[in-house]
Amino acid sequence: MQFMLMFAEPAETFVMRDDPAQAGAYWGAWTAYIAALGQAGIIVNGDGLLAPSTATTVRVRGGKREVQDGPFADLKEQLGGYFVIEVPDLDTALDWAARSPAAEAGSVEVRPVMPPMPQG
Repeated sequence: MQFMLMFAEPAETFVMRDDPAQAGAYWGAWTAYIAALGQAGIIVNGDGLLAPSTATTVRVRGGKREVQDGPFADLKEQLGGYFVIEVPDLDTALDWAARSPAAEAGSVEVRPVMPPMPQG
């Protein structure tokens, strides 16, 4: 089964990415986690995301496009990246989510990937 792990981090954690005093530990933890995923051979796809301040949100209301700079909601945690992994079951996906650096300071949402639509 494929599961998407979505990593949410608080603003303080996003700041660590570019802080010379903290970036080494931040990226080191992610490098080790990604290496473990790779060694397990379960990565289907994944990407990190730039900071929430780089986001643009689009809505259509009454047929009119509305564009807002930044993320849709002002939350304590923002999406920082994701991986799609292929593992036997939800329990295994939860184990991998718990190993993520984001699980300590933020959260990891685990969601099954929708199977391909049947071709008709």
